[in-house]
Order: sequence, then structure tokens, then C-alpha cells
Amino acid sequence: MSGTTTAGSGSSRTASGPWRNWAGNVTSRPVREVSPASAEELAEAVRRAAEDGLRVKTVGTGHSFTSIAATDGVLIRPGLLTGIRRIDREAMTVTVESGTPLKRLNVALAREGLSLTNMGDIMEQTVAGATSTGTHGTGRDSASTAAQIRALELVTADGHLLTCSEKENPEVFAAARIGLGALGVITAITFAVEPVFLLTAREEPMTFDRVTSEFDALHAENEHFEFYWFPHTDNCNTKRNNRSAGPAAPPGRISGWVEDELLSNGVFQLACSLGRAVPPVVPALAKVSSRALSARTYTDIPYKVFTSPRRVRFVEMEYALPREAAVAALREVKAMVERSPLKVSFPVEVRTAPADDIPLSTASGRETAYIAVHLYKGTPHRAYFTAVERIMTAHGGRPHWGKLHTRDAAYLSEAYPRFAEFTALRDRLDPDRLFANDYLRRVLGD
Repeated sequence: MSGTTTAGSGSSRTASGPWRNWAGNVTSRPVREVSPASAEELAEAVRRAAEDGLRVKTVGTGHSFTSIAATDGVLIRPGLLTGIRRIDREAMTVTVESGTPLKRLNVALAREGLSLTNMGDIMEQTVAGATSTGTHGTGRDSASTAAQIRALELVTADGHLLTCSEKENPEVFAAARIGLGALGVITAITFAVEPVFLLTAREEPMTFDRVTSEFDALHAENEHFEFYWFPHTDNCNTKRNNRSAGPAAPPGRISGWVEDELLSNGVFQLACSLGRAVPPVVPALAKVSSRALSARTYTDIPYKVFTSPRRVRFVEMEYALPREAAVAALREVKAMVERSPLKVSFPVEVRTAPADDIPLSTASGRETAYIAVHLYKGTPHRAYFTAVERIMTAHGGRPHWGKLHTRDAAYLSEAYPRFAEFTALRDRLDPDRLFANDYLRRVLGD
């Protein structure tokens, strides 16, 4: 087909060019793009694609580093499927359209005096993109964004709209909360919410040896604990977020801008660019960067504490390990960097999550710690990521579905006790693999 056709207020058009993800490391060339304005239009687009023999993928804001959203068939853009459908104050839930960016959801909830319990460290992604790939923050007791789902609506490969919850289609609900786009296209999600609360963030530099030796205590004593280690140094920056009775005391306008924009984005961008151009200067820059951020404490509503602007583009790999293996694995990463010629300009991020009951959640069935490694966009990453991945897999690591890794279905079926449960459900819901692509063939098998 060519040109643009409009049904309702949605549209379908021949793809005008390649699609690229946020980091610029994944490109795909869909035959056509569809922007449905309702669940019914989306279902129709899925039926048409099946009739035309084209595969279907949905793309949110492209924040995955893997090719999980890439397709040579029909690319569904959910930009018109946004907004809150309803707030149920009795059940304490909010139902949102799948293309709603987390940023818009957080702001809208705050306006209503509500909040999600936990969230990741950025909020650019759509709700469906974030949950489908297992996006998470850090938490001793509160789990990933997907673990907060109470119901969801899904268009399956036969073009039907399926409503799923613990009571309705419970086996689909169990798996589809983190469905990788393999079970259908999500059109709406219902999240558990709670009255908005205050968090006090305490950011403090610590030495690597102190953080790793006190890791279990820091995890146990804080509702949300995370830290960043700066390679080529013994310096870490820690962050502890705990609920507070208030009053709110947000960062000062100028000091907040200096920490979050000037240092964390502006100066860091310059340091990364210089390090990419002249790798030998990276260790010296790391020492300066790791000392630039000072201790600070502030109190604000959750999304303003959990999330930060991330303007420096990068590629990332993250592994979920049994929590008890995290310190040993991180020490191995540090030793590997120190004895290698690698020059690593980005800090290594460590977070935690409680066990959950979602089959393909990286925290499925086990207390988890996450170790994430990043490199500035355009920096050769293979040597570093391969060396880190070797360490992570030796500890039974599970890769984040939206971040770079080389694992396949043979490995993942061993790493996830409920892997076969998910693939059996996929066989039932999408026997002809309408929602398949190269990435899903690798990680789930055919």
C-alpha cells in the first residue's frame, strides 16, 4: 500500500524510512507504520497485518538497547493511545492507555494525590514498553513496575481483545505483565496506586570497600538503596531513599541544577566525549567525576526522587543476580577492569529487588541484585560487555530483556524455572508467530 489511510483518528501509512532506537544502535525498516487511536483500531491493524502476511511489533520511545521492537513488517506506534481511562479510589488503581509515557502518568497521578509505589530511574518510556521489558528501580520490599500491575488489556494474534487479571484469564495475566511483546499488543494497563507520599533521599560518597562490605546492611536498613561505582577509582556514590513524614524540602533550584544538569549531564557529556576521543584520559576524568558529586539530602514526592534526567546517550547491559552473589560479582568486575586495558567512562550501577511471581521477571522467584554497565554512545563496547557478561553468567545471571546481551533460549530456559510455562502460553496465543522478530527467536526459540 502507499500513502496514508485514516480510520477514526488513527492512521496507517507506508513507512517513510528506517526506525531507530534512542541509543541509535538498532535500526529497522518496517513496511508500514500504524498509529491506532483506540483498542479497536489496533485490533484491526493486527488482523490486517496477519492477512497481509506481515509480522507486527509495537514501539514506544525506543529506550531498549536490544532489537526487541524491531520489525520488517508493521510497526505500531502507540502515540495516540495515551491518557488515564479511570481512577478507582476504592480499589486504589489507575487504568491507563498503553502508550502513555511514565512521565505523564506520574505528573497526572501526583495532581490527583496518588503515586506508584516504586519506579525506575528514568520516566521517558511508555507504560507498556517499560513493563513489557521488566523495567525496575531499586527496592527492599517494592518490586518492578510490572509487579504493580493489577490488570491489562491485550490484542492477541487473532485480533481479539483480551482482558486479563488474577480473576480473568489469570494464566495470561501472570505472564503478560512482562511479555516481551511476544504474547500480543497491550492496549491498557491497570496499576495499583497509593496516596502520594514523601521520600527523603540521602546521597553520599563512600569508598568501594565500605559499600561492598556493608552492602547487606545498607540494603536491609533502607527501603530503596542503590550505588554507583566509578571504574578506575575506589569511589562510589550511594543513594538511600526512605519514606518521610516531611516536610517537603526539594533540592534548591540552583544547587539542584548544578548536580542534576550541569554535573550529571553537561560536564559528564563533555568528559564522555573527551574520553571517547582520547581513551588514555578516562581514568583521570573518572577520578574527577567521582569526586564532583557531593553529599546532599532532600525530601520530595516519589517521582521527583526516584527519577533523574538522563541526557547523555549510552549503550547498556544489565544482569540480575541472586542478591547474595552481587558483591562477589562486582569485585570480579573491578578486578577485571583493573587488569585489562579497558577504559570505562561510565559508572557501574547496583540496585536490588525482592522476589516476584512473574515468569519472565528478572527477579522471578529470587531476591535479586542488578549490576548495570554502560558506555558512552559510539564507544566500542564489545570487549567490556563480553568480559562483564562472562562474570555475570558464572553467577547465574539473567539479562535485562531491553539491554544488550548475547544469551539465547537454551541459556534462558535454564535461568528461568518458569520459562516453559511462558513459551507454552506463547504457542497457544501466537502459534504462527505474528509477533516474532529476530530477537524473540533468539531469546524464546521458535
